[in-house]
Amino acid sequence: MELIARFTVTEFEPTPLHGIVDDWVGAVTMRKTFTEGLVGSSIAHFVSSGEEGSRGYLAVERITGTLDDGRAGAFTVHHGALDHPSDDSAFGYLIPGTGTGDFEGFAGRARIVHDDRGPYFVFDLVS
Repeated sequence: MELIARFTVTEFEPTPLHGIVDDWVGAVTMRKTFTEGLVGSSIAHFVSSGEEGSRGYLAVERITGTLDDGRAGAFTVHHGALDHPSDDSAFGYLIPGTGTGDFEGFAGRARIVHDDRGPYFVFDLVS
């Protein structure tokens, strides 16, 4: 099952990384509100590295919400990409065994895509 889940970033809080003082790597705690396809919220721990114009990121995100068909629960996704939206390096995975409620048993792939309406997840779910 393919699920499109549109979101907006509602919090982007820099997080110190112990023992690292250079700017080649940074971390943030990010919160999102999901508004379409899946309605809910998430918290992500996001780390990026590289130089301006040539960066990549990795994130661990816990998403909680309700699908259009009324199923509800939470799951964890790990995802990453290079630094610009048009690059096809985006990847992600729903971590098997992390689903709760109606999402128990969810697994599959994930990626973040950007269009003229903003960012959204594309989940290719298996359950």
